[in-house]
Amino acid sequence: MSAVELVAVCKARGLTIATAESCTGGMIAAAITDVPGASAVFTHGFVTYSNAAKTQMLGVPEGLIEEVGAVSAAVAGCMAIEAQVKAGADLAVAVTGIAGPDGGTALKPVGTVWFGLAKADGVTTYHKVFSGGRDDVRRASVAFALDLLREGVHA
Repeated sequence: MSAVELVAVCKARGLTIATAESCTGGMIAAAITDVPGASAVFTHGFVTYSNAAKTQMLGVPEGLIEEVGAVSAAVAGCMAIEAQVKAGADLAVAVTGIAGPDGGTALKPVGTVWFGLAKADGVTTYHKVFSGGRDDVRRASVAFALDLLREGVHA
């Protein structure tokens, strides 16, 4: 779903959305707010690129990040829940990953991205490994996040 369609559907259903972004650095929020009238549905965009920002802005526990790593299901889920709560939004999507070209490991190669989608009935996490360079990983992450929000709207 395009951001235009997402905004239209959220408007029609009276739903609000928020984002919590790490590797995309605000690109999801930008895609949504590029749509005229997005202010009717978009409440907050948290850009939490560093681990410290995840803790300071969203309240992700430092111990959780140390235990499982910032690029994990647990952190993505926590980011989504905290963004939803802090924004008072109906839906929140979170993304944390390794866009590259550096930072990958054997267990978490470049292109590894975790997503969280928080809605009224809880949070669900998703794991993807995107191919290509940094821009490819970031663009694919934005597209997947918009699709998750669409699924959340229709759930």
